[in-house]
Amino acid sequence: MNTIDLTDFGSGTICAVSTPQGRGGIAVIRVSGPQALDIVGRCWQGKSLADMPSHTVHLGHLIDATGDVLDQVVLTIYRAPNSFTGEDVVELACHGSTWIQQQAIQTLIDAGCRHATAGEFTRRAFANGRMDLSQAEAVADVIEAQSRAAHHVAMSQMRGRYSEELKGLRDKLLHFVSLIELELDFSEEDVNFADRGEVTSLAQEIHSLISRLADSYRDGNAIRNGMPVAIVGQTNAGKSTLLNALLRDDRALVSNIHGTTRDTIEDTIVMGGILFRFIDTAGIRQSSDAVERMGIERTWQAIDKANVVLWIVDVTSADTSMSSDILNRCDGKALITVLNKTDLDDDYAARSELNDILPEGTPVVAISAKSEQDIEALSELIVKTATLPNVDSDAVIVTNARHYQALTRARDAISRAIDGINNGLSGDLLDQDIRECLHWLGEITGEITTDNILAEIFSHFCIGK
Repeated sequence: MNTIDLTDFGSGTICAVSTPQGRGGIAVIRVSGPQALDIVGRCWQGKSLADMPSHTVHLGHLIDATGDVLDQVVLTIYRAPNSFTGEDVVELACHGSTWIQQQAIQTLIDAGCRHATAGEFTRRAFANGRMDLSQAEAVADVIEAQSRAAHHVAMSQMRGRYSEELKGLRDKLLHFVSLIELELDFSEEDVNFADRGEVTSLAQEIHSLISRLADSYRDGNAIRNGMPVAIVGQTNAGKSTLLNALLRDDRALVSNIHGTTRDTIEDTIVMGGILFRFIDTAGIRQSSDAVERMGIERTWQAIDKANVVLWIVDVTSADTSMSSDILNRCDGKALITVLNKTDLDDDYAARSELNDILPEGTPVVAISAKSEQDIEALSELIVKTATLPNVDSDAVIVTNARHYQALTRARDAISRAIDGINNGLSGDLLDQDIRECLHWLGEITGEITTDNILAEIFSHFCIGK
């Protein structure tokens, strides 16, 4: 990757608190830039920084401009280029008093530092070739990970597993280009260097690899943002009560009045190492109320977007009048039928009319959401039903919407190239499609990018990272 001039987004030596805002036992202040050692040295009382080897830890004092001791700190030094940013980096671990943090930052600024902008440390790491853009974005995903699965995928991407996959794709595309352009160089001599069978096979292999990555985004998005689980059923079936039971919190308003829920209510919980995003929906029934109909339409939309659907059936009424509508909408979804209110009717099995209408193999679980009876069994079934790829394997999973968009455009470009090969298109036109495919893959890794894209990406990072 080409190194980007730091003047594109600010230069100098930067500092920021890298730990979360607020009071704590310890706070870490990070300093990075060409003058990091000199600036910290002016505020440091202890062993000379000039004598410190890289990757060593030292105890001393941080002093202000008047020479007064601000705090006893632990200093860690990382010399360029073997640091996170590729520059000289000093990290100061001080006590977590907010006053100490503020005074320490002000002291460093007075000594010559500039306060870092959001994500500037990681942006410098990218600019100095310490990581590509997909790895830089994975840093933010590691910080934001809310489940074991999300953490594993983000760590894999940050360590370069995804980048290796993209590099392999790029190498294949460059080989494709070389075959085509060699033929173009000798077009006047009517020499055909590129075997069309080899070119077709290579293009199809590239298409298959890009498609696999693009198609993984559905699962990747669920891992990163939470697997959507729609809780649906007719009015007063106990959907909101079930949401509260699953979350162990009074998240949704519960009432025995039909049609209480008029909009979707969402919340998340980690179960079995997976982040689930539960969506409580408006009850499905025939209604003349315009607002309620709008809520029911959102219920259908929630089903369409969900990976898993919990169909809640009130066993005390066994009303299946809307069953066909619900089942038709759930076609192709992971469906779990939940028989609710078993505390009110212990003969629910005999009264259930679902056996004849449920698709074969549909899991059915009986619970009482109100008394939280068998909620644990339902939770285990949800985790089992959630079909996600094995995140502990070496499989690359795309979790970033920007990457997915670039991959779909790259797939479109290679598809056009395949059509062109099959239709005998000239090499120069094929070359354009392949280079477009390379362009979109380059946008993922940052080999091709703009200041606007970089600013948008790093603006979502926290200060100090």
